[in-house]
Amino acid sequence: MKKSSTWIMLAPGLIILLVCLAMPLLKVLVPTFTIGDYPFSAYVQFFQDEYYLKIFFRTVRIAVITTAVCMLGGIPTAYFISRCSKKWRGLLLAASIFPMMTNSVIRSFAWINILGSNGIVNKLLMALNVVEKPMKLLYTDFAIIIGSVYLFLPLMIVTVTGVMENIDDDMMEAAQSLGANRLLAFMKVIFPMSLPGIIVGGILVFTGTLTAYTTPQLLGGNSNMVLATLIYQRAMSVGDWNGASVVALIMIIVTLVVIKGFNALAAKLDKRGEKG
Repeated sequence: MKKSSTWIMLAPGLIILLVCLAMPLLKVLVPTFTIGDYPFSAYVQFFQDEYYLKIFFRTVRIAVITTAVCMLGGIPTAYFISRCSKKWRGLLLAASIFPMMTNSVIRSFAWINILGSNGIVNKLLMALNVVEKPMKLLYTDFAIIIGSVYLFLPLMIVTVTGVMENIDDDMMEAAQSLGANRLLAFMKVIFPMSLPGIIVGGILVFTGTLTAYTTPQLLGGNSNMVLATLIYQRAMSVGDWNGASVVALIMIIVTLVVIKGFNALAAKLDKRGEKG
């Protein structure tokens, strides 16, 4: 009875996923396996094309750097917030997620005003005589990374804070009482216990950056294309839906590989419960 009732409760969600996700996805992706002279030739041609390879590696590189920066900035911030009183914790979390309440297009336009040739950064650098002429900050990989970090850092902070606030302060005190300094105690106690949140946050940031369209399009321009903007170009500008589907499946596979890699790394780093 319990098993049947479980399937009855799961049925609506499974049907929605099947009809709205699985079936359209298969309808789009299956034809890509047979186009060309031999099976999967479209995918072979993608990785043989230097232009597409350049876009692929640029996208992965930007996603990796963005994830690393968000981890470096998000983990200490999350730890600080988690150790504040409930009053300040709520205020700091609200401040962290406040940028997410603004549309990504508006946020990208703000960075255009900051990084542009006549933007705040270049005006400041020229006023301080650091540079003689405006630097090219906009429409670069650097601009995409800056915009992506600003876009996804709140996800990392909120996700990790939710895990860290459930870790008792006595853990740190016990480690310090045994001779560990605060940094070592954090790395040996808090960090391993926070891995579930860090892994989830890392996956959210990586996949979000990998699939983002608005920020790379506005801050990177057509000269710094990523996979998401390539999909739009192939589908909407060229009308090559099969080519766009090939890129989409490659992005899905990369995402699944990264998720698997994050989980494997977490299992390797988390040594709790092992006998020495």
